[in-house]
Amino acid sequence: MRVDWAAIWTWLGQQWGLWKLIGYAGNAAFATRFLIQWIASERAGKSIIPVQFWYMSIVGSVILAVYAFHTGDLVVIFAFAPNSLVYIRNLMLLHKEKKAKQAGAA
Repeated sequence: MRVDWAAIWTWLGQQWGLWKLIGYAGNAAFATRFLIQWIASERAGKSIIPVQFWYMSIVGSVILAVYAFHTGDLVVIFAFAPNSLVYIRNLMLLHKEKKAKQAGAA
């Protein structure tokens, strides 16, 4: 059985509207980061935050911030717009740490 994703997307767009779909997509992306963190921690046997967590945080926050700006919801704008700066900084720190480890190994 083949799933017609275009038809599903069209139907959802008609039911909810494009901006609602964007909002739900942002929430789904943002929520995925917790699943990533949980799976990585279970595999490691300890609590860890993998780099994918930060990437999904950025993706979810940006999508939700775009949605919030479109809807004009200041509560959501203030909740998600500035978050990406923190997530990007965490990625920068992880990159710096990785680079230092590589230099130390050489």
